[in-house]
Amino acid sequence: MLKLSKKSSVILHDLVVAMLAWELAWLARFNFSFPYPDWQLSVYTLVPAVFVQALIFWRFHLYKGIWRFASLPDLWNIFRAALIGSLAISLTLFILFRLEGVPRSIFILYPMFLIFLLGGPRLGYRLWKDHSLNLNTISTGTRVLVIGGGRGGEMLIREMLRTGQYVPVGILDDNPALKGSEIHGIRVLGGTERIAEMVERFGARIAIIAIPSASNEEMQRIVRICEDAGIAIRTLPALTESISSRNPLADLRDVSIEDLLGRDKVELDWQELQRGISNRIIMVSGGGGSIGTELCRQIAQLGPRELIIFERSEFNLYRVRQMLERSWPGIVCHAILGDVCDRDKVSDTLQKLQPEIIFHAAAYKHVPILEAQIREAIRNNVMGTKIMAEAAAAGGCEKFVLISTDKAVNPANNLGVSKRLAELYCEYMSAQHDTAFITVRFGNVLDSDGSVVPLFREQLREGGPLTVTHPEVTRYFMTIPEATQLILQASAMGQGGEIFVLDMGQPVKINYLAEQMIRLSGRVPGKDIRIEYIGLRPGEKMYEELFYSVEQQQTTSHRKILLARHSEVDWKHFIGQFRRLEDACNSFDEARLTALAREIVPVKTATEEKVIPITKRLQ
Repeated sequence: MLKLSKKSSVILHDLVVAMLAWELAWLARFNFSFPYPDWQLSVYTLVPAVFVQALIFWRFHLYKGIWRFASLPDLWNIFRAALIGSLAISLTLFILFRLEGVPRSIFILYPMFLIFLLGGPRLGYRLWKDHSLNLNTISTGTRVLVIGGGRGGEMLIREMLRTGQYVPVGILDDNPALKGSEIHGIRVLGGTERIAEMVERFGARIAIIAIPSASNEEMQRIVRICEDAGIAIRTLPALTESISSRNPLADLRDVSIEDLLGRDKVELDWQELQRGISNRIIMVSGGGGSIGTELCRQIAQLGPRELIIFERSEFNLYRVRQMLERSWPGIVCHAILGDVCDRDKVSDTLQKLQPEIIFHAAAYKHVPILEAQIREAIRNNVMGTKIMAEAAAAGGCEKFVLISTDKAVNPANNLGVSKRLAELYCEYMSAQHDTAFITVRFGNVLDSDGSVVPLFREQLREGGPLTVTHPEVTRYFMTIPEATQLILQASAMGQGGEIFVLDMGQPVKINYLAEQMIRLSGRVPGKDIRIEYIGLRPGEKMYEELFYSVEQQQTTSHRKILLARHSEVDWKHFIGQFRRLEDACNSFDEARLTALAREIVPVKTATEEKVIPITKRLQ
């Protein structure tokens, strides 16, 4: 037995209805008596009438309407198709035989019957499937394909059916066990590889990715399929962000570059964090920067007794204090305007406020600028760290956490050299004092101050091009919330002297980042916005590293935090070199400063394959 597809069934139904409406119009004209005068004419005109009406149906895409989700736009299409069809049929019959014997009232009765016979079954089917007919959902629903049949998808569909703002036409989930099941009456149609097929089949306008736990690889794959299908994309926030359980529709947003490069959920030991932060006096240097601000936000959630923000930018200090006081009105917040290189200010602040844990996030970070100004790189990033570390030890601070960077590994620029020197000095201080000095090393954070993402956004606003240094250049990326949460976890784990390295996942090509940002803006790379390669800038490497070759990578109790174990350093020799470095900095002797910095921390050029281990140089 021949089995018709759903589309064929709809087409056949509509053609039969058109035939029935045409004959009913004749019967109604003659008070439903039969035979009526010239009844054969109604049969003769049936073929051209239905043929013309079929063309009108095709023009208005009536066969694409899903009865399960019949809405006012569908009824409006039926209304227009019936009226225009009646006019087209009258014109056709006039051309064929000048409407001889055809009552003019037929062309008024026919669209009335057609609208009723086309719309009635559709609304009736929806009423049967939904057990209710909400006029709001009929009037405003936008057809949506839901990606994800988990908790996020269930909350989303429930809210859609309640409000009618969106009309879910189906669910796609890669879990084969879910195929064929239903969530609130909406069927799971298969895996995400069928997105393009379902967009065409159901006429969906938007695909909503309802998988808050999706990894960046999963997000990249789903977004690529949606882009190829030409459908708009929305998503729920990642699990690192807040999701409203009352109205998940309010949380929907466009897919961002952070969704594609940093979605992995960070599992934290909240009890350990609470013990480390709750009811303690915490200080964040550079608290107005991107990492510092997020650290303050995360710390405030853990209930510190007092939070000290040490920041030299007046505006950034004002901004972060306003944010904290707005979100946590009861917090005791000290907003201190000061420079980490001002020894007297740092000492006075620590003596008066007596922080128990210090997160040292203050640093210069812009590679090309620091490449031309090594003294400022050393003064701020190294000597500023030294001043903060010594004041912390003198004040009996329990922990001092240095925020470092992957550029400190086999450095090729002044930024990397300065951060490696800061790492070494903190290790030295940990060996000399009771204060636990801990270093946390990680790569780039998305959307941080001075990073490539804000630059690309600005270039997109200006219409391009997006400037990339080299087609093969790669970087590690992590979201700001993920990085700061792992910093807090590492600080709670550290006992002193450790260099913790955050697991950054796989490195990402910068040109891929540029292409994705162009696509997410709704444009086509190379066509609407071009990518221009400008060459590596002074001090830039093709790729970054997270460990020295002489460092042993060890796991910790947290899967995303690693430990860099290394050989013992000759601290007596190191501190002698460090003092000469400090003298050169104070005397503005940049040539000597450069030579000493390179002697302590060898610089790796873009073409070098091997590096002299730091421990061997210091022994």
